[in-house]
Amino acid sequence: MADSLPLKLALARAVGALSRLAGRGATSAPGKVLMRLQPDAIAALGRRLRRGSVLISATNGKTTTAAMSAGILERAGIPLVHNHAGANMAGGIATTLLAAARPHRGIAGELGLFEVDELWLAPLCAQLHPRAILLGNLFRDQLDRYGELETIAERWQQVLSEGGARLVLNADDPLIADLGREHPDVLYFGMDDDSLALPGMAHAADAKHCRRCGAPYAFDAIYLGHLGHYHCPACGQSRPTPAVSATAVRLEGVRAARFTLHTPAGQGEVSLALPGLYNVYNALAAAALASALEVPLATIIAGLSSTKATFGRAETVMVSVPGSGSTAGTPAGRRELRIMLVKNPAGTNEVLRTLALEPGQHDLLGVLNDQIADGRDVSWIWDADFELLAGRVRHVTCSGTRAAELAVRFKYAGIEPDRMSVQPDLPLALREAAGEHDDGERGDGDQPPPLYALPTYTAMLSLRELLVARGEASSAWS
Repeated sequence: MADSLPLKLALARAVGALSRLAGRGATSAPGKVLMRLQPDAIAALGRRLRRGSVLISATNGKTTTAAMSAGILERAGIPLVHNHAGANMAGGIATTLLAAARPHRGIAGELGLFEVDELWLAPLCAQLHPRAILLGNLFRDQLDRYGELETIAERWQQVLSEGGARLVLNADDPLIADLGREHPDVLYFGMDDDSLALPGMAHAADAKHCRRCGAPYAFDAIYLGHLGHYHCPACGQSRPTPAVSATAVRLEGVRAARFTLHTPAGQGEVSLALPGLYNVYNALAAAALASALEVPLATIIAGLSSTKATFGRAETVMVSVPGSGSTAGTPAGRRELRIMLVKNPAGTNEVLRTLALEPGQHDLLGVLNDQIADGRDVSWIWDADFELLAGRVRHVTCSGTRAAELAVRFKYAGIEPDRMSVQPDLPLALREAAGEHDDGERGDGDQPPPLYALPTYTAMLSLRELLVARGEASSAWS
């Protein structure tokens, strides 16, 4: 029988072209069609990759970690097939492979680098048989979809127990570290800087008990959520010693971070053009994966130092200031908008900690949605420490499908009602939030201070599409 895959690839590509014409991005639809036509399409196309595949999964930071990893590996001269748009379920992976497929069983790349949704790790491992799997963290997120963290950990444990892949795991996350206890080939990464330790465990911390005996962990240092240095007083289980670590971490507000990277091949200074301790963790994860793939240390450092924000993750966009008295093309008529994704308590707390490092008062645009990709249950906002910004907010505009609930949360965090407004319509909310406010506070050079957007996942996509429509950002799918 003649090989019918080329015809199926052509049909799926046609669907993608129609989807793009309709303005829907085509990051998953072509792949879904391809899998309907050829159920083993991911496996068939994955076998074309000469260097195989690596998979990256986590609750928080997998898109940024994958982008950092791509920068390192491309600098190392490794051609990639990478789902850079962030479509991380089977349809997105299939679409990525479809776009790279070439005639005569060829493919435009040597190594597959795939960010993978937590629930899709098992089926994609079964099809791609990855050479390495990077697992960054497990935080409580979308309980209506994922269930409790233990449920995901147990699914991952079943996948990893089959062996075959080298594991790259976060030693500071007790659940993640446990997944490698019996595995023959694990490379751990973690933080080794006590100056970053929090005074106590945050309200939003999740993994607090030893999976071996059930006793509460004793934490010697807590860095982020439940990430830190820990041991079990009952059975003696403790944090594995990481082969890749960070020391001398310096957090520089919403713009940058620096740290000393330690690897089995040596150490060096890394300068990130991304903010927050969470991005230092992302960089550590990418460095550990690259180390596992035997990329030279100098290439790792250069790749990390050249990393730029992916869309919605500390990305900066210049937006028009309504009523400024200047045209949108002049400096006085523009304002810096920084988009910082918030989607669960642990990640939101790190964004809030980063904002708290910035001097002065802040203007915020909070956008809370409850669509399926966000999680229908938005009660998680009560576990995020918005109190960190109490007294530091000049004005906050609340938008999204659950704008009113977000405003209530800000009120109980200590923000005065006269500093808040509720505008569920996103275009109107952006216009209002970007406008001038009563006290006329200015930044350097008589420019308006930055506006910080804190959107949930689908809100981030909607905001990005709005900025594209306004001509203030490039394609939301690039």
